[in-house]
Amino acid sequence: MERPAWAPPGIDISVPSVSRIYDYYLGGSHNFEVDRQAARRAMEFMPGLPKVMQANRAFMRRAVRHAVAEGVTQFLDIGSGIPTFGNVHEVARAASPEARVVYVDHDPVAVAHSRAVLDGDDRTDIVAADLRKPKEILAAPEVGRLLDLERPVALLLVAVLHFLEDSDDPYAAVAGLRDALAPGSLLILTHASYEGIPLTEEVAGGVVDVYRDIRNPLVMRTGEQIGDFFDGFELLEPGLVSMPDWRPDGPGSEAEGETPEDPYAFSGFGGVGRKA
Repeated sequence: MERPAWAPPGIDISVPSVSRIYDYYLGGSHNFEVDRQAARRAMEFMPGLPKVMQANRAFMRRAVRHAVAEGVTQFLDIGSGIPTFGNVHEVARAASPEARVVYVDHDPVAVAHSRAVLDGDDRTDIVAADLRKPKEILAAPEVGRLLDLERPVALLLVAVLHFLEDSDDPYAAVAGLRDALAPGSLLILTHASYEGIPLTEEVAGGVVDVYRDIRNPLVMRTGEQIGDFFDGFELLEPGLVSMPDWRPDGPGSEAEGETPEDPYAFSGFGGVGRKA
């Protein structure tokens, strides 16, 4: 297999990557055949996966615009993945030229490509770190340079927590980040769940098996379990809901690829909470 110029040296391009699979679902070009094969296997069980990802991205954009409207112009996006059109910094910067964004990911392809995209942007940066180690994220020099933790920050955990198993203690990781944030900070979160999927749990479980086979377990939590991530935050209206149902009257949602009439778009949950 020929290594493309954008693939950083040292990574095994014969092993599927969650970030590159997500890129494929969104129609991106930074993925390998091994990633496309895994994605197609998952889509055999749940053909609407690209619609779920589109709804996820559209929710993120609406939530970022809401954050700026609330006066929050600092963003910490953990599990940011490979940059595609309409990233957090693009959406936030369109609403406020002063917006500052720190992306965090542990996938070397996502980090390398982000650095290339962000080169020369002095208000946006990328950190190579893992959500399971919140202290390392908070201590990163990029965070110290760009974010003032004494002021409100929007923390994005979008489509990432479902890749942390219970043994990783994801609630403690979120709590560690929460405790470092100033009052008025926002938690913007989406999470996969069997609830809302227009399939039986047995059929949808085939997707879980695919991710387990590529050593990236996908944990489908209940709405109640997902709501527990908002401990210490006040959920904003309309609460924890399917992603197209979170403030759908925001500008341009359908133009951004969200198709609320597609039943797959209503799979899983999204919500925004404010720290008191």
